[in-house]
Amino acid sequence: WKSALCIVNPETVVAWHRTGFRLYWSLLSKSDCESMSAKRRREIMKLVRRLAQENPTWGAPRIHGELLKLGFAVKERTISRYLMRFHPPNGKKGKWFTFIQNHRHAIAAMDFFIVPTLLFRPLYAFFIITHEKRRILHFNVTFHPTAIWVKAQLEEAFSKAHSIKYLLFDNDAIFSTLIVHTLKKLGIEAKRTAFKSPWQNGIAERFVGSVRNDLLDHVIIFNERHFLMLLKDYIDYYHYDRTHYNLEKETPSGRPIQPKSNSSAKLIALPRLGDLHHRYTWKNAA
Repeated sequence: WKSALCIVNPETVVAWHRTGFRLYWSLLSKSDCESMSAKRRREIMKLVRRLAQENPTWGAPRIHGELLKLGFAVKERTISRYLMRFHPPNGKKGKWFTFIQNHRHAIAAMDFFIVPTLLFRPLYAFFIITHEKRRILHFNVTFHPTAIWVKAQLEEAFSKAHSIKYLLFDNDAIFSTLIVHTLKKLGIEAKRTAFKSPWQNGIAERFVGSVRNDLLDHVIIFNERHFLMLLKDYIDYYHYDRTHYNLEKETPSGRPIQPKSNSSAKLIALPRLGDLHHRYTWKNAA
């Protein structure tokens, strides 16, 4: 008889309450936008995006105030909702991004990534990449990475005149005080990223993802010499053939545009990395 008296479970009541709460706020937010046309909403969203990107430290009140001065009658709550879609919630992230943008011509990053060999031995690849053009300044591989080995790589990479003023790296124990002192002697300021913040070294992380996706996921590494040869071929492809989204579809070394010279020209494929990738060019018919 007790079960007959139980009309609804507590979990159901809570679910109804949560649904009602969401409905309440959706109706409240909808009332802000009903008076605006779709074209007007798109215009405001575009402006909010632009102001947020150009002023990373601004929040919704600052952006709302600026829009009011531009003649847009919109509520601050609406700006906050738009802002959450594309503005980083963590202010530190915006400040770090601003630092990177303002100094990218003088910034490089270094990192390791690991590849298992045929016999499952971990082989370590070390690289240094510039931020401005995504060029690989130096790379090498080893089975036994140490701080002394990294020190030798840095001295080789920056032995000649260079424009690098800052070098980013993570909190790996191998990047010890020896590395910091070595960089100081080379005229470079060490910039260690925060713990659990891989986005602060995003250029290096992106390169690791590219080399894995483009090459390492499709091959088995036999030994150190084999890996070094493949990595050299990949970096040549990366510099001269592969277009990059963040470089406005350009290559790090600059790839000239080759328009079709005449109607009889044929498109030919130039194999790269053992036919994993190709570069395309026009060839005039004989």
